[in-house]
Amino acid sequence: MNITRREFIGAGATAVATMTLSKPLFAVEGEQSLPATFAGRPVVIASANGIRGVAKAYDMITRENADTLDAIVAGVNIQELDPNDQSVGLGGLPNEDGVVQLDACCMHGPTKRAGAVAALEDVATASLVAKAVMDYTDHIMLVGAGAKKFALEMGFEEQNLLTEKSRQDWLKWKSCINNNDNWLDHSDPVKIKYSTGTINMNAVNATGDISSVVTTSGISWKIPGRVGDSAIIGAGQYCDNTVGAAGSTGRGEANIKVCGAFFIVELMRQGVAPEAACLKTIERVIAMTEKRLLDYRGRPRFDLSFYALAKDGRFGGATAYSGGQFAVADASGPRLVESAYMFKMTERPASPAMVCRQA
Repeated sequence: MNITRREFIGAGATAVATMTLSKPLFAVEGEQSLPATFAGRPVVIASANGIRGVAKAYDMITRENADTLDAIVAGVNIQELDPNDQSVGLGGLPNEDGVVQLDACCMHGPTKRAGAVAALEDVATASLVAKAVMDYTDHIMLVGAGAKKFALEMGFEEQNLLTEKSRQDWLKWKSCINNNDNWLDHSDPVKIKYSTGTINMNAVNATGDISSVVTTSGISWKIPGRVGDSAIIGAGQYCDNTVGAAGSTGRGEANIKVCGAFFIVELMRQGVAPEAACLKTIERVIAMTEKRLLDYRGRPRFDLSFYALAKDGRFGGATAYSGGQFAVADASGPRLVESAYMFKMTERPASPAMVCRQA
């Protein structure tokens, strides 16, 4: 029997789809997915710098019946607009040219929509711009000059994000990177800041609707145009309304390679508890890390934190090294919770990139 190429491809696609649907991704023997109709208790979780934000978001969800994404975006806006937080938004530490470039993305579980921006300049609330991409365009991600043009057309305020505090830190770094350059050493002895700070926030409400958001100014002194995991859906954050949400802070390059947030949600889909899913993902990160970033024992010379929230309100967090915390707000109030970890902080190897000569 003769069949056309179109018929052959169509039959093959149907077969692949049938095979894929017959066996869950990352199947774990004996573990079951959460039913799509399951609903639990309202919970908001975030990286530790989101302690004020989780309180605000939880209050909006429980008292004002706010949408979960609106609530957590309002929560991260607190940090984005705080000039003393040098890891996000206004006052973020700049790239090597002294320019603050922001990344952010968000997902709305009930509508299965998402939005993202990368290398955004001169607009502090990158999370809101990412949400605007989701709400008003057929696209998922806008970057660079296009992202800024879109933001200004949407009515966002243009402002210089480099505060004097962050500018002085940039000048200290610049004077420190080369003994033979023409920059004089800064007047006061200083260890240069290297920031990978970010804020991730995830929420579930009483009806089981889930959302996630992440926003950052990225690694300080980065090469202009560098984009980390915070702009990448499935890496910096991921949300599935039938399962839960997850996100991360820390070394974005390490997380991008394992699609960490997506991996955590898929593990939870198979019944793995949130904390255990975070730890398994850290194991995967280490397995995918190149040798130059590992010590002689195979331990990373960087840290990476993951946060996970299941549809039923269970939550967890994990870091490579001890000492990590994350923020939680639920019926017990806002608080910081200790993260699970792989290694003790005392065993963390020093990173040469974190050391700068003294003035």
